[in-house]
Amino acid sequence: MLKNNIPNGNIEDKWKDHVFASRLVNPANRKKFSVIVVGSGLAGASAASSLAEAGYHVSLFCLQDSPRRAHSIAAQGGINAAKNYKNDGDSIYRFFYDTVKGGDYRAREAGVYRLAELSLKVIDHCVGIGVPFAREYGGYLDNRSFGGTQVERTFYAKGQTGQQLLLGAYQSAMRQVSEKNIVLHTRKEMLDLVLVEGKARGIIVRDLLTGEIESHSADAVILATGGYANMFYLSTNAKPSNGTAIWRAYKKGAAFANPCFTQIHPTCIPISGEHQSKLTLMSESLRNDGRIWVPKNLNDKRNPADILENERDYFLERCYPSFGNLVPRDVAARSIKRICDDGFGVGASGLAVYLDFKDKIQKNGKDILEEKYGNLFQMYEKIVGDNPFSNPMKIYPAVHYTMGGLWVDYDLMSTIPGLFVLGEANFSEHGANRLGANALLQGLVDGYFIIPVTLGNYLAQTNLKPIKNNLAEFQDAQNNVKNNTNKLINIKGSKLADEIHEKLGKVMWNSCAMARSQEKLEHALSEIKKIKDEFWNDLKLPQSTDTMNQELEKAARVGDYIELAELMCLDALARKESCGSHFREEYQTENGEPKRNDKDFAHIAAWIYKGNARPERFIEDLSFEHCKPSQRDYR
Repeated sequence: MLKNNIPNGNIEDKWKDHVFASRLVNPANRKKFSVIVVGSGLAGASAASSLAEAGYHVSLFCLQDSPRRAHSIAAQGGINAAKNYKNDGDSIYRFFYDTVKGGDYRAREAGVYRLAELSLKVIDHCVGIGVPFAREYGGYLDNRSFGGTQVERTFYAKGQTGQQLLLGAYQSAMRQVSEKNIVLHTRKEMLDLVLVEGKARGIIVRDLLTGEIESHSADAVILATGGYANMFYLSTNAKPSNGTAIWRAYKKGAAFANPCFTQIHPTCIPISGEHQSKLTLMSESLRNDGRIWVPKNLNDKRNPADILENERDYFLERCYPSFGNLVPRDVAARSIKRICDDGFGVGASGLAVYLDFKDKIQKNGKDILEEKYGNLFQMYEKIVGDNPFSNPMKIYPAVHYTMGGLWVDYDLMSTIPGLFVLGEANFSEHGANRLGANALLQGLVDGYFIIPVTLGNYLAQTNLKPIKNNLAEFQDAQNNVKNNTNKLINIKGSKLADEIHEKLGKVMWNSCAMARSQEKLEHALSEIKKIKDEFWNDLKLPQSTDTMNQELEKAARVGDYIELAELMCLDALARKESCGSHFREEYQTENGEPKRNDKDFAHIAAWIYKGNARPERFIEDLSFEHCKPSQRDYR
């Protein structure tokens, strides 16, 4: 069922040999092929620009009024590459090893090695298109550290690396728009995938301004729509970010891999009240210069300035002396939760710890920090109303990123021929836990360097008949979307989508977030059934379908989230081990660290939709020839 199509040979040669063995489309023939790209973030914009530059006709779809508003713009800390500019022992192989280990040995070695290998090209390409990375006094590109590594390999642009990278990809895409190689469709949301003779040949979208349901055809479809962290209601993702495109593709036959692997970011601004619709990330890069601590005394509510040094517990440095504050995200997040659960948390709620820059300010001065992180400090002060130069930041973990997603093979193609999935929308190379600064890298590697090769290989050897969007398959899909939309409108209940979504998010946060157990997951499944009944019987939607209707948009996404939440809990129940971000309370070491079961669960779990029946679980076994699985130890 799951053929990963990983090439044979030495791991160092797999991608190079695969590129050479892949069939090509003659430059003169590329103009005969059309490609749909859904999503305009780093993965989507880089893929669209690269494919259009190569000569394909590209249709680029995005939810927003401009591709510049894609959520990639919110990424703060940096992008990894094994350039070894600091001469501190970094290499492609060390990057590869750090990523496999950081993901708790739940990723394919071949894909991770390719990610590390192509990281070198990504940085060169981004510099070439004008991305203003930070530089040292001599003009060389600067690097900083991130969690889970003992080298400095992260390239950055203050605290706005995602913005600068996205603007680079956006400019490349807009150049192709002006050349008429890309047709840009803004304010369109994909609501279904169209298959013709078993292959992905188009999509159904809703115009978010007029409500019109449209169909679009192509020779291949690329999904680059990001992850599904907003299922939890409160996350660091932008509110429009959603999982509908990949979920609708799953319901058309695309396997969904490792849905329970959800990353909790350790350094976020804590929840301040019921009024919030999202949470705000404080970049992991701040852990380079800030020290995380709590008072040694239980329920100590004194001003942090009044707590003496010997009364402070720098618990990450105490527990993990080798990595200190730069342990991987899953380790840091669990440690923060544990210390707060034990009663040592700070702030009114007790659900926060301090991230303190006092030592760095005393050593290097305020100006150095301002130069490196200025916008992050400004953002924190505007949101919290406290100056982080004078008082420590308060931070607490929050849902941030999803390692699960649609299953793809080595070519980034799903189980549906012609449907390619890029960036966070696929199940990725991050295993059970993503190392910081690898997300931006994966999106750009997929879009700039992998998909131009693998899409060409697919098109060159596939017999694709010319089609138009007047085929029965398109009409059926369009009617199905209209019927589902009318079904939502006609419920005429009393609860808005946000109310139901918030209830779902609380259930999932309590049962399938930082700590899971059989009891919690089974309880969540029973609660989700009740939420589903409430949704389909008591949903309230004002206005109609044939106009701008943001409540309708939210409701459709919440309906998908409810079904996805069920799959996440099933996946978490089936994986009877702890690994990375998937922490089952029944499976932990004496030190409270995840306890893997390599004998039974060294695999990728992929689920196939079976209608009203329980989805079917398939596995892709993982083999480790170079990174022998061992207990992750950052002490």
